[in-house]
Amino acid sequence: MSTRLRTYIVEDNLTIRENLVGTLEELTAVSAVGFADNEHEARRWLGDNPDQWELAIVDLFLKQGSGLGVLQACMARRTGQKVVVLSNYATPDIRKRCAQLGVDAVFDKSNEIDALVDFCLAHGRRAAVSLGSGGHVSPAAPG
Repeated sequence: MSTRLRTYIVEDNLTIRENLVGTLEELTAVSAVGFADNEHEARRWLGDNPDQWELAIVDLFLKQGSGLGVLQACMARRTGQKVVVLSNYATPDIRKRCAQLGVDAVFDKSNEIDALVDFCLAHGRRAAVSLGSGGHVSPAAPG
């Protein structure tokens, strides 16, 4: 049974995505299960694989489409699944809009990576405690 936090990454900058995955996999229980660099692909994957992820990390500005559309698609996610935003534009207005879309947290790429790591550590611990059959977080997991 895996205790890794299955994480889907929506980030269009390859360097940032590779560095983010490397950092989170090294410092936390994150295991990247996939990625997208545009809204359409992210919405498709998340919709087609509702039981394959516990955390989605979403950038707002993408090559095509918007992270806001991805966030909207995640509003009906399972209990226990978390969605966070990692953006260079974590302004008060953006944070408010993200909260309206049910986002669990917003992190600024320039100065809140440590807070993202802490969030992943905390969510990973909760996920490990809540593991059900099949090695994934139970849909009824608190969260």
